[in-house]
Amino acid sequence: MREFMAITRALGDEQRVRLLLALRQRELCVCQLVELVGLATSTVSKHMSILKQAQLVESRKEGRWIYYRLPRDHVPRVVQQAIDWVVEHLTNDPRIKQDQQQVEAIDRIDPQQLCKGRSDRQGQSRKKRAEISRGGS
Repeated sequence: MREFMAITRALGDEQRVRLLLALRQRELCVCQLVELVGLATSTVSKHMSILKQAQLVESRKEGRWIYYRLPRDHVPRVVQQAIDWVVEHLTNDPRIKQDQQQVEAIDRIDPQQLCKGRSDRQGQSRKKRAEISRGGS
């Protein structure tokens, strides 16, 4: 029952389903997933944590980067059935097709440059907010 509840909770959010399906073809780092869904890194990390808790994804760390992929070895039957069900029913969804095209474009960008660019943009955004709060423009 616990496994089932974790899976249904994980699949109960559109962003998590999009993230899960983005991993169909290859593993992706957090920065690539952030670029896909346009959410904050912390939000994507929380979504991925919920998917991982449900055993719907696996992760590995390489230096500063965390990569996610669909599970490969010793996948519980109910987990594989859930993944298969989602893929079967949503592969032709227009949003999922659009995401897949975007993943292909994101995959052509060096992940290190993508992560650095995101970090730079976040730093500029923090600096701008600080200027505004001090009364600057």
